[in-house]
Amino acid sequence: MSAVKVHHLNCASFRPLLSPPMVAHVLLVEREEGLLLVDSGFGTDDLADPKRLGQPFRAIVRPVLDPGETALAQLRTLGFAPEDVTDIALTHLDLDHAGGIGDFPRARVHVHRPELEAATRPTLREKQRYLRAQWAHGPRWEQHAEPGDDWFGFPAVTAIANDVLLIPLRGHTRGHAGVAVKDGEGHWLLHAGDAIFDRNQVRTPASCNRSLAAFQVLMAVDNKARRANTERLRELVASRSDEVTVFCAHDKAQYDALAGR
Repeated sequence: MSAVKVHHLNCASFRPLLSPPMVAHVLLVEREEGLLLVDSGFGTDDLADPKRLGQPFRAIVRPVLDPGETALAQLRTLGFAPEDVTDIALTHLDLDHAGGIGDFPRARVHVHRPELEAATRPTLREKQRYLRAQWAHGPRWEQHAEPGDDWFGFPAVTAIANDVLLIPLRGHTRGHAGVAVKDGEGHWLLHAGDAIFDRNQVRTPASCNRSLAAFQVLMAVDNKARRANTERLRELVASRSDEVTVFCAHDKAQYDALAGR
């Protein structure tokens, strides 16, 4: 196995009124090729000017906005420099996932091509969810669209690097994807982004916090596709949990368990 070490970071905390506390679950992967981030949470510019996040967003999810939670701050605590991050893989470009990319301007930013198209050429409905200021620095976009090998029954898988895969999971956004990373023990971690919001959605029997269930429907650009992908993830967990750990971006209890808190 290659020398790979995975850190679980929380790069934004939220205190919504009608659901449990939430996090922005980010992976920091130490690789021989350089550091890889999976999602990025909020960036330093978001915390410097929180008004740009928008009043509706701040009122609904109530972000804590702690400067110590940015990926940049946590990397420095671990002894790394911003230029050590060579790659960032995003599940999607919603503002609580893409805000940190500006703190790593040298990094290649990997995204599913339909998602970048949605963010740069949004429909009227999509305009409300993307914050162009977060990529005003001109990221080194790496767009992925070509299908690759099958991965545990999931088609159209695109490779980003050795043992890092982009798994299209359309529904929450037009080009939403999961990011699968193989750790140093040969076990897969699937960051499912916002394909689910509650760890119980992929358990058998499945359940979900009512407020989160309603929020997912409200935010989905294609709810039928979102529900179909949730079912596919549930089947993956039921059949391959010894080979794959599936987690989402915002479930705090799930993050705490994986981070060893």
